Order: sequence, then C-alpha cells, then structure tokens
Amino acid sequence: MKFIPHGAAREVTGTCHELQIETAKGRRRILLDCGLFQGKRSEASVKNASFAFDPAKDIDAVVLTHAHMDHAGRIPVLWKRGFRGKVHCTYATMDLAEVMLQDGGYLQEKDEEYFSKHLAKSMLPSDGPLYTQQDAIDCMKIFQGHNYGEQVEICPDVHVQFIEAGHIIGAAMLLIEVTENGVTRRIGFSGDLGRSMLPIIRDPAPMPPVEVSICESTYGYRTHEDILQARTQLKSTIVRTAKRGGKILIPAFSLERTQEIVYDLHVLWDAKEIPAIPTFIDSPLASKVTQVFMKHPECYDKDLYEQFLSRSKNPFQFSLVKYTESVEESKQLSGMPGPIIIMAGSGMCEAGRIRHHLKNELETAKNTVLLVGYMAENTLGRRLLEEGVKEVKIFDQMYEKKAEVIYINAYSGHADMRDLDRYIASIAGLKKVVVVHGEIGQAQPFSDRIRAAMKNVEVTIPAQEESVLL
Repeated sequence: MKFIPHGAAREVTGTCHELQIETAKGRRRILLDCGLFQGKRSEASVKNASFAFDPAKDIDAVVLTHAHMDHAGRIPVLWKRGFRGKVHCTYATMDLAEVMLQDGGYLQEKDEEYFSKHLAKSMLPSDGPLYTQQDAIDCMKIFQGHNYGEQVEICPDVHVQFIEAGHIIGAAMLLIEVTENGVTRRIGFSGDLGRSMLPIIRDPAPMPPVEVSICESTYGYRTHEDILQARTQLKSTIVRTAKRGGKILIPAFSLERTQEIVYDLHVLWDAKEIPAIPTFIDSPLASKVTQVFMKHPECYDKDLYEQFLSRSKNPFQFSLVKYTESVEESKQLSGMPGPIIIMAGSGMCEAGRIRHHLKNELETAKNTVLLVGYMAENTLGRRLLEEGVKEVKIFDQMYEKKAEVIYINAYSGHADMRDLDRYIASIAGLKKVVVVHGEIGQAQPFSDRIRAAMKNVEVTIPAQEESVLL
C-alpha cells in the first residue's frame, strides 16, 4: 500500500492525497480530498489545472473530509476530466459542497471575465476558467452522503468510517480499513483536525486504534489564544473602531468562520456589550451556507442548542445584521459612513467582494481590517498581516496599509501544537505517522516532537509526489 501526496505536502493548500492499494481484486486508487491550491495566482493556476494522474482512468473513488475549497475545490475539475466514480462524504459536507463549488465556478468565470477585459491577451493567466458553475452542478451527481460512524465500502476490500473532526460543520476524520492479501490494515486520516470548545459544532471525537496516521500540521509549532478570549478581542476591536467612526472589514470564509463571528456578535449584542453598529454580511455565499447550517442541527454542540434553538431563536440572525445579495447592495457599502461592520469573503482575501472593500477602505487610518483565520503564504491576507509590508497589490494596483490591522488567531478551526500532540499520543497501536498539510516550519517541529515522545513510531514528511510505503 502506497501513499502519494499530490498537494498539501510541506504546504497548506491543495489537499489531494492518493492511496494505492493492492487488493485481491486488483489495484485500487483512492483520493483523500481534491482541493484547490491557493497563493501566488500564477503558480496556483498552473497547479490547479494539472493532475499527476488521469482522472478518467486512474481513480476509483474520492473520500472528502469537508467542504473547504482547499479540500474540495478541484472535484469539478475531476468531473470535467472524466472522473465518474463516487465522492463519499458526510451529508452536511455534501450539502455545503453543492453551494461552495457553484460559488467557486462563479468566481472562476468572473475572474476570467475580468482578466479578459483588463489584461492584454498575452498576459492572460489561463485558457479559460478552471471550471464553470455548470461543471459544479453536474459533478454533484457523483456525490454520496453518509452518516458519522457509518462504515462504507468504497471499493472491494476498502472500507471508510467518518469520525467527527470538530473543524467545520460536516467535517470528518477518516478511519480507513484495507484488506490486502487477507490482512486488514487500519489507517487514520485527520483531515483538518479541529479544536475543543469551538462555538456551534461538537468537539473532535477520538481516533480509534490505527497503525498509520496521516496527520495535518497547519499549526505544528504554534499555540492559539484561548477560544474564550476571541469574543473579548472581537468586542474590544469593535468598540475601539466605533469610537473613531471607522469601518471594520472582516475577511472571513463564508463557511464556518462567518457563522462563528455572527454567532459571537449575537451573543455580545444580547449582552449589550457592543454598540448598535450596522453589520453587513456582504456575501451571497455566506447567506446560502447559513441556510445549510440550519438544515443540520445534528452537527451542533449543546451550548448553541440550549442558548438559541431551544428558544426558537436563529443564532445567525439578529436586529443589527443584514445579509446583502446583489452587487449593487455591495457597492453602496463603500459610500456608507462608519461605524459599520462589513464581513465578506474570501477569508484569505484572494477573491470575492472583500478585495473591493479593501481597495476602497485600506488607506483610511480610522478603519480596521480584522483578520480571523489562517492566511497561507503569498496570499493578500498574509501580506496584510506581515508587519514589514507597507503596501499591498489589489487588482494590479498598490495601496498603502493605513488602516489598523488586527489578527485574532483564537478563531482558528485548526488544532494547535498542543492539540496535535494530544491527538497523536492518544492513538493506540500507532507505528507510523505521515505529516502533511503544513509549511515545513510547522511540520518539522511537530515531527521532531513525535519522534522524541514515541521512540518506536516512524515519522515522515513527504514532498509532493513522493511515494510513501505504508
């Protein structure tokens, strides 16, 4: 049995891992996720347009851990290139993927339209959109939803069980059981491992005994602030910016992070701890995702149920909040005086309406840009975060960073180094750890700690396309 990372190897985005399995009925090739690369646009475009395999002939099945685009975003491309196997995931992930992938197709089409209009033909970054909205609609035919805890035969002699990951709604770790030559092996894949005590969703479940763990390392050498402090920092940022009459721009992923922030704003407003500031969720995608959230209360934790649902209150809607839909509504926000809160995608500022708001508001000192999620290398979000960077490029023009930039890392949905250490230490029967989904500065210290604490466990950090014998 071999493991080959086609993405998210010594980097964070583009998760796409392959298992090659020799069963009694022949070789099986299975993908664990198939996500978009994000970062420097020219490099990401090349990576996203190519596969190291033939989707139509080589791949038997895809198992999807969750609906974030860096894990699911290239499934329409698989479909476009001829893949007709099944994509297995939880029911919530299937519903979210339908929304997320169609939005991704829309953004691909809009980017192509913009580049065609504003760039010389010789400078165009691609031969067309990576995939279209119709591709995203069509590929949903191959999705198959499952319950947490359900054991699914995805190929002969290959079974998968979905385990609560505590990362976003519907997210799962995978327990993979493979029978080769009459011997059954158990492999665990963390997907994106979540944290305990995150709002809205349940905590991660324990991983059952496995021989091999394929484990993410996004924060393998970093600790998060206490999640309970996130709401306090959100409150202080709002109060401070409101006093100077500024606008608060929050780049937030439409999936999970937006709902978490709205939930905390709702709690703060109910407690009268923030002023009455108009709050605009400037993302049609966030509105659609929130509707999916309301369809899956089985994924909620006890606190959200008791505080809101048991009282027939919508946790994602209150008097200050308005969800904008049209482009015209979005454009009107730029002429609106502060204080106001504008939350828009994308979370890393690489696409969507947030780029337009940053272009309009970044050079005004009384405003605040509030970053609340992971920012991959070479993204606009990372450049905003870096202290030494005084100006950033938005739509091919440079803008000075005059607005206050605040980062709350407590909102991260990823496990930090302490969570990762506890997770690995808790797995019984472990013989090998394959470390993925982390820049080398995070993956290497995590690997070193495993080797020091677990002397008999083999640890490897494979490079992209490096084959690892399991």
